[in-house]
Amino acid sequence: MKPDDKLPIRQRLAHWVEHLAHVLPAQAPIRDFVHHNTLHGFQHLPFPDALAAAQQLTGATTYWPESKFRACYDTGRISRDDVNAALDEAGLADLEQPLIGTLRQRDILLASLLESPETPCVQRFEWLERERELAKDPIFAHFLTLTAGAPISPPMNTNPEPPPTDWRASAISRWDELCQRVGRDWTLRSLLEYLSGEDVLERVRRVLQRQLAAHLDLGVAAWRNPAQGNGFFAAWRACASQDMFWELDELPNVRDEIVHLADDPLDVLVEALTPLIPDERLWYGYLERLSLELPGWSGMFLWRERHPEHGDGTPVAMLDYLAVRVLLERLLCDDLMARLSGASMSFDEFRKHYAAHPAEFFVRDALRRQSLPEELQHPVANQVSAAADVGAETWLELAESIATARLNDDPRQRAWRLAGLSRQLQLTLADLTTINADQVATLLACADRLDALQRSHIWLLAYERHYREQLFVALTTNHPRRATPLNPSAQVVFCMDDREEGTRRHLEEIAPNIATYGAAGFFGVAMYWQGLDDNAKTALCPVVVQPTHLVREEPTSEARSAFTEHARRREKRLRWRERLYQSTRRHAISGPLLTALAGGPALAALLASSLAPGPLAAAQQRWRQRFDGGVSSELNLTAAQSVTATPEHPQAGFTDAEQVDRVEAFLRSIGLTDAFAPLVLVLGHGSGSQNNPHLSAYDCGACAGRHGGPNARVFATMANRPLVRSALAKRRLNIPPTTWFVAAEHNTCDDAIEWYDLDQLPNAWQAELDVLLSQLHQACRAHAAERCRRFASAPNRLSAWQGRQHVQARANDISQTRPELGHANNAAAFIGRRSMSRGLFLDRRVFLISHDPTSDDAERILENILLATAPVGAGIALEYYFSSVDNERFGCGSKITHNITGLFGVMAGADSDLRTGLPWQMVEIHEPMRLLVIVEQTTAILTTILQRQPALQELINNGWIILAAKSPSTAAIEHYCPRRGWRVWSGPAVLPQVARSSDWFAGERDALAPALLLGAP
Repeated sequence: MKPDDKLPIRQRLAHWVEHLAHVLPAQAPIRDFVHHNTLHGFQHLPFPDALAAAQQLTGATTYWPESKFRACYDTGRISRDDVNAALDEAGLADLEQPLIGTLRQRDILLASLLESPETPCVQRFEWLERERELAKDPIFAHFLTLTAGAPISPPMNTNPEPPPTDWRASAISRWDELCQRVGRDWTLRSLLEYLSGEDVLERVRRVLQRQLAAHLDLGVAAWRNPAQGNGFFAAWRACASQDMFWELDELPNVRDEIVHLADDPLDVLVEALTPLIPDERLWYGYLERLSLELPGWSGMFLWRERHPEHGDGTPVAMLDYLAVRVLLERLLCDDLMARLSGASMSFDEFRKHYAAHPAEFFVRDALRRQSLPEELQHPVANQVSAAADVGAETWLELAESIATARLNDDPRQRAWRLAGLSRQLQLTLADLTTINADQVATLLACADRLDALQRSHIWLLAYERHYREQLFVALTTNHPRRATPLNPSAQVVFCMDDREEGTRRHLEEIAPNIATYGAAGFFGVAMYWQGLDDNAKTALCPVVVQPTHLVREEPTSEARSAFTEHARRREKRLRWRERLYQSTRRHAISGPLLTALAGGPALAALLASSLAPGPLAAAQQRWRQRFDGGVSSELNLTAAQSVTATPEHPQAGFTDAEQVDRVEAFLRSIGLTDAFAPLVLVLGHGSGSQNNPHLSAYDCGACAGRHGGPNARVFATMANRPLVRSALAKRRLNIPPTTWFVAAEHNTCDDAIEWYDLDQLPNAWQAELDVLLSQLHQACRAHAAERCRRFASAPNRLSAWQGRQHVQARANDISQTRPELGHANNAAAFIGRRSMSRGLFLDRRVFLISHDPTSDDAERILENILLATAPVGAGIALEYYFSSVDNERFGCGSKITHNITGLFGVMAGADSDLRTGLPWQMVEIHEPMRLLVIVEQTTAILTTILQRQPALQELINNGWIILAAKSPSTAAIEHYCPRRGWRVWSGPAVLPQVARSSDWFAGERDALAPALLLGAP
């Protein structure tokens, strides 16, 4: 970013804050969690460039460790062909150029990837010499002689050269280089941490987080700052003058200094920044780095400023946050600089101080670089930790010892690397005798041609290719086998969610005459929803959509009196529960008394929830329903006329014309326009579990992290209206009177099904519904058994009934950190007819989106599908990718240590940054790769769509998702490469074949390759 220096500081700051939205986490409060690309601010860059930029900016790891990729290579999950193809895909030049004899650059680079670039430390070499007789390895000995001209044991330095004198100049230059990074790559805190090992951020966080949590609180705080209405800066400053046990009291005169600060946080910010960074051109970079040191808190504060409607009216301004943050940085860094230098001084004076003491800096720098020989590591560490008592002569002696030790370069590391490369290249000792020292240098230079990020990216390409090849083989093998049943007994419309792939597959195995479809789980009905017991409306649609319609669930006319009683009893139950909870937390007298009285029942409930969580949850549900009372309900769905509606003031219901438009658009988008079955089930999904702060992350992404059941219910109600059907018939979409739409919601955690409005089902369809109920129940049990194979705590080879019991227990176990595995291992999306993938075992890794490529308006429909589903699928895949490659920085760590903060996020324990991203338990089995989108359509149509949609160009041409096309009429597949365009795929058509799904996954714990199901219809 290049700020306009001519603008006033307030305008420049507004621009800087706007840009921070591109680099800070954009996660909403945790109850509104929606999957998104963690690196959304880098999405304008090609994928490898974005990862490199993010790693440089944040210090996070952006790829799996090479050791994991090599482990996949060793187990056959990556082949040699995959790595070779990845080298080509990476666009490396001169791969076929011979370098040494017949050895090409390709051969050497391949060997360098297969051989770890890490070399043993000195102690490891000594162990290898002693225990493994490394000296007897002829290849290692040959290279050691060639590179060092010496035997394996390093020579004793009996006549050491005098200590070099240029280390002083080197230290001064290095110190100046590090100081130059402040404001560009580092904050002053980063420099001081590098120098001393002490991190002032820990103190900043302790001072700041309590006030931040109170200011952003959404309903759990027992106390509110009286000055909170004046903004965060004013509230924080008020606390600084009144807090009896303030964390900064150890600093001299700090309370007086804060009390006398300017009232305008902008003035405070400028005053605090100036001594830290005198050059205003570096201010934005400094603020960016400062914000990224606490990305969770910074991101949440900025999100709340940009979305004030999600708060409670408390003013939230990023300027307030930055003013306090920079002020704390200045105060605490001043304190640390004074302790390091022995006197209070500015950063400029501190810089000059260490330039005048190069020996001390040289020693500290060597320790931080981890470049000390073993015999110096402990003495140097001890001296640095006791720096205040160390004299100049001691620093000088240590510096000269370090400089002398660095003269002794260990040639064994080069020999080790060369020996490993030779083994990968399958070179014999006879071959090596023909290689001279210059050729050895050429070999090493070629092997080191790739930096760490390039190596990791090539490994990722190879890893993705291996799975992509398996999917391509599966689709081509399956091409002529399957077709949608001509006269289905029922049609079931699922969400596109990858977890539903297993449910659909089992249902089709159990009931061959059922046809299934997949679509974004809001079913084309973007709306606000307010259920019978809801206090406020909730958006149920993709986050990029702002609904302008509101649908309410209301009691039927016969149940209004029952609803009044229901609401009264429910409110009473919740009020007493809240009283008990708050009294035990806040009241000094009643709290202990209530705790003692409730101790016995609470212990009994805890034991029951631990020993029999499923039965206890069922009993509690029955008790709640009996106490509250049941109420029959209906939807306030139809609006008399259209009004000017906004997201803030939505229209109540949909007009007749709007309902017709939505039903038609959705049915045409999934290709369901004829051959309607007697029953069409629209099946939304959600997830339910206990003690799970990240519950929204398991729900429907197409419904903004909420349950999709209400959308299914609304759509089915619309489609059953005679007026809607009559209007559809005029548009040549005939739904026969023999068809009835029903709605339900699938709980992906315990595989239960909740049905809606069955009391409105005409008797003529009861028999068909009973059959469908039984079939779907069987499918859910079979699916539960399949899911259990990935749970380490589940017994292996469970029956369908046992699997269902196990997942029910997990969903209701308050100690369960893995109630379900969410989207773990999602890897691909299919857009096309079900015949494309029906009869394939896909291991719950594929989003399935229905589309008929032969329909009259296929191009327009596909374009809308891609625009709606590509960001959803990419957001899920990329969030799982980044949370798994670096869970500490991009994810939120282990659930075990999480504490809910202010009802908007989680912290690790009681003292941490606000943790964003996914917890480790959701991603620990995930295999990070980009989403592969395979579309059943011609490349010409896909190219046309891509050329006119910038949003798709950004995702596809920049490599955030991978695109492939399967011909609608043949088995041909083409893979889209941003640099080279469409490439025809060819490969072996060999695929494992089994009778049923259970035959393929029985006894298996790890991810499985696709398989052909011979017994499937």
